[in-house]
Amino acid sequence: MNAAGPVSHRDFLGHRGRRPKVEWPGGARVCVSFVLNFEEGAELSIADGDERNEFVYEAVEEVRGAADPCMASHFEYGPRAGFDRILDLLESYGVRATVSTCARAAERAPALIAEAAARGHEIACHGYRWERHAGMDPEREAAIIARTMDSLSRIAGVAPVGWHTRSAASENTRRLLCEHGGFLYDSDAYNDDLPWLVRPAGSPHVVLPYSFDTNDMRFAPGGGFVFGADFARYCADAFDCLRTEGAEHPKMMSVGLHQRIIGRPGRIDGLRRLLDHMTTRGGAWFATRRDIARTWRDLQGLGPWAARPRDVPLDRRDDA
Repeated sequence: MNAAGPVSHRDFLGHRGRRPKVEWPGGARVCVSFVLNFEEGAELSIADGDERNEFVYEAVEEVRGAADPCMASHFEYGPRAGFDRILDLLESYGVRATVSTCARAAERAPALIAEAAARGHEIACHGYRWERHAGMDPEREAAIIARTMDSLSRIAGVAPVGWHTRSAASENTRRLLCEHGGFLYDSDAYNDDLPWLVRPAGSPHVVLPYSFDTNDMRFAPGGGFVFGADFARYCADAFDCLRTEGAEHPKMMSVGLHQRIIGRPGRIDGLRRLLDHMTTRGGAWFATRRDIARTWRDLQGLGPWAARPRDVPLDRRDDA
């Protein structure tokens, strides 16, 4: 303990000194995960009874204390126009994405989520509302996790196995996911180019790191990306670096997409350029996060994963 109080556990070394053996399917050097965030309709909105309005979209002025139909309209662009534009492009390259979905957004456009699942894309949990969980009461957070899972299972027709909190998880999030029993992995980490395993509730749980730099959110003011070519160039540089390193030690890369951002006609070409670059260079395994997590378990010799029945106590689990 130092003068400021107890020091939390943090791992600054990761796989260093105990590098795992990684063999992606087809001998790929880089496992590439495209994540399409489905948040539109789950953003904070006074009109929907939330405590405030969202204020993250480009240069729109913040509206306080009243409904903001302008902000709502900006978010509506995603499912109305960006959704098909992005998925059609990904599928033209044979790529299936993980659709990281807020349940309230799915409830407002259930046909889109059902369609994405039918088209072979993974549906994963991105919270009920598009909100941070930091500081949230554990009982409330557990209820939100269960509500999100139940809603998306009904809409998609298949139970999600992945979770990603908006920006800030709580200190309890990962443990609560494991206690729920339905989650194979979470993406609440940003600190590595490979997955890893944790055991917050006894059995192994996969962490798939996400990324905020190879992400179209950089188009926001101050984010650095101005044109689609900037997005393509930066992400291509990241891919090339990982591809070179992957000749000896295969790596993982995440690319974050948003319907209302890269789905705009002036930006979508950046995604096309990136897909062209990756497929031309070769060495990529394009996979959903569900498939990556399952493969990682296999690589660690853990065998198949199955959701724990909700009525089985944690201390009687035997799924490792």
